[in-house]
Amino acid sequence: MAITHPSFGTLAEDRIIIFDTTLRDGEQSPGFSMNIQEKLRMAEALAELGVDVMEAGFPIASPGDFESVQEIAKRFSKDGPVVCGLARTSPADIMAAAEAVKPAARKRIHSFVSTSPLHMRVKLRMEPEAVLDLVTSSVALARQHTDDVEWSAEDGTRTEPDFLCRCVEAAIKAGATTINIPDTVGYAVPEDMIRIFTMLRERVPGADRVVFSAHNHNDLGLAVANTLAAIRAGVRQIESTINGIGERAGNASLEEVVMALRTRHDAIPVKNGVTTERILKTSKLLATITGFDVQPNKAIVGRNAFAHESGIHQDGVLKDASTYEIMTPESVGWTTNSLVLGKHSGRAAFRDKLKALGYGEIGDNALNDAFRRFKDLADRKKVVYDEDVAALVDDEVVRGNDRVKLVGLTVATGLGVRPMATLALEVDGERRDGTAVGDGAVDATFNAIRQAFPHEVALKLFAVQSVTGGTDAQARVTVRLEENGKLVDGQGADTDTIVASARAYVHALNKLLAKRERTAPPEFQPALSA
Repeated sequence: MAITHPSFGTLAEDRIIIFDTTLRDGEQSPGFSMNIQEKLRMAEALAELGVDVMEAGFPIASPGDFESVQEIAKRFSKDGPVVCGLARTSPADIMAAAEAVKPAARKRIHSFVSTSPLHMRVKLRMEPEAVLDLVTSSVALARQHTDDVEWSAEDGTRTEPDFLCRCVEAAIKAGATTINIPDTVGYAVPEDMIRIFTMLRERVPGADRVVFSAHNHNDLGLAVANTLAAIRAGVRQIESTINGIGERAGNASLEEVVMALRTRHDAIPVKNGVTTERILKTSKLLATITGFDVQPNKAIVGRNAFAHESGIHQDGVLKDASTYEIMTPESVGWTTNSLVLGKHSGRAAFRDKLKALGYGEIGDNALNDAFRRFKDLADRKKVVYDEDVAALVDDEVVRGNDRVKLVGLTVATGLGVRPMATLALEVDGERRDGTAVGDGAVDATFNAIRQAFPHEVALKLFAVQSVTGGTDAQARVTVRLEENGKLVDGQGADTDTIVASARAYVHALNKLLAKRERTAPPEFQPALSA
């Protein structure tokens, strides 16, 4: 049946709301961290993709989180996505979320509290009746600041059915317009989704007036399957992330859910507002920002997703692509024409290519730096591919606001020679130089970075892969650093592997600086918020 929602008006019976939490739950992935400029860029890409609700962050978590949510809230008109801020049930959390999303043309406060016996006993140390009171008070307070309020039952799939019904009823009575039952620990199977949501829709008074939502984690690899099952059970909103990033094993992958709904419309006849042709660009942008590529065999966006090596498969695809492809590569943004530009290409053509690759509007200074690097690359490579262009501009465009920048590097090495690296960094606009030796050229380079910008970290991963084929291919290096249990990944690309390694380390270092600014939110004190 049709539902009237404060942010979406009257929803058609077959319309599914796409709620994206890449900027909130996704950023909690180990090693993933974004500064405010990266979050804004990702927010714009998500809006262009067509998500309906964007969970921009957890405002009370840190001043940086609050600022990023507030800046994103200022970004979009009424035609853009709903901007959502997460909050626990304490008044301080809810007021922080309310203030952060206040500038948004369309805003939402998302409040949550644990409802499972295990979480209430161990995490909250509260009795069920006290938790029930928190549900009412928190939703009522949120409703004083926006008509669009979502309430979530943390660990909802392990909550006792009767108590879950009571909590949902209390949230609805207090004014919640969306009810989310998260599979917080990835414990559920599809049958659980159908049972839980069918029960709530049948038993809870007022259930026909609200939107039910599913937020599934992937600990058992069932997040997408559980999300599709929830839709079949009447859920009208699904919560997901680009590339499936998120806590532990991640969340339901937005691209997989959306393409499953598009491909199997016969089995699940619903629609959504995502422009699927933008999926790959958004996926690649996130990989660039986080410094974490998707695995090659990742559904939809992995580089092998539409590759065919078996002779039998190749023969079938050549005769009719539908023999082995259930969707077209173009439907998610893949293109067979990746050969681009040359050393004689001009600035206008380069700008157009960047727009085609999903980089949007680029400032003149960033464009000039990226174009200079492109020209240098074109002089060194016989042919330049889309992948090359994307890799080289990331340092200048996506990471243009980094606090630490690599501005110079010279390495002396050879057989029987102790490698030595001399480099220059720019740290908050100030030049710093470093010279060091090492066990190899890369080790010497990293030691020189540490000398120029002193810090103590553990190098957990150093990996090299080629962006394209050939001996003149750019190397893409991934570096993982650890400081006090916090992990960050950085990436860098260049035809010189040592330069790429330095770029990757500096990228990771910038992420570490951003992560240092993130603090744990104030301890939740339920007695003060009841």
